Amino acid sequence: MLCDTHCHLFKDYYEDIDEILKLARENQVNRFIVAGCDKNSNLEILDLIKRENVYGCLGIHPEEVNRYQVEELKFIKDSLKYEKIIAIGEIGLDYHYDKENKEKQMKLFASQLKLAETYQIPVVIHSREATNDTIEILKKYKVKGVIHSFSGSLEIARLYIKMGFLLGINGVITFKNSHLKEVIEKIDLSFIVLETDSPYLTPVPYRGKQNNPSYIKLIAEYICDLKHISMEELTNITNQNIKRVFDI
Repeated sequence: MLCDTHCHLFKDYYEDIDEILKLARENQVNRFIVAGCDKNSNLEILDLIKRENVYGCLGIHPEEVNRYQVEELKFIKDSLKYEKIIAIGEIGLDYHYDKENKEKQMKLFASQLKLAETYQIPVVIHSREATNDTIEILKKYKVKGVIHSFSGSLEIARLYIKMGFLLGINGVITFKNSHLKEVIEKIDLSFIVLETDSPYLTPVPYRGKQNNPSYIKLIAEYICDLKHISMEELTNITNQNIKRVFDI
């Protein structure tokens, strides 16, 4: 069975989360890692992880840097005691919409990396138009984890892999204008995990509609065709990859 290693199964997006999980299980997806981004989503995750095979990451997204409160970092730290909280994320840098708060973003990113290093827990990294700064900050901390929604070059992929990170591959690989397929053709599958980023980044042929974890199967089928392997082989490889990083 497959695992969606990054989704946002929150009430703001879905009317019936249990129905979404049921649909996913009917499509061979039976484990889910839900990523928090702010105070409300992090709180909601503590309820979501009560469900079978649902795990959580808690973090403050870089786009929240102008709104978050310091107490939210304490909440994350205190919540690491829960067995099914398996990472700090999604955290990182995002210069797409706002380049004026780079210093604040880097400070917030560093504080969460320090927390992960101290408690020896993996991180889930968001990096958008900020690759160089992301890499330079990551080099300062002894952390492992996943580069969420990776869409960079082969050179950057190899650099992240050398640093000990896995690459999160989602529906972007199915997009007609994406160069990610050329990158994945050239790297070993032992360095990737599958994710949807639901409700975003819906794979072809449903691009433009709301995403959900059942579409992991479509992403997996696409990669199987690309790498000329069976679904069973890809499932075994990616599940082993997940075990190397996350305590599931």
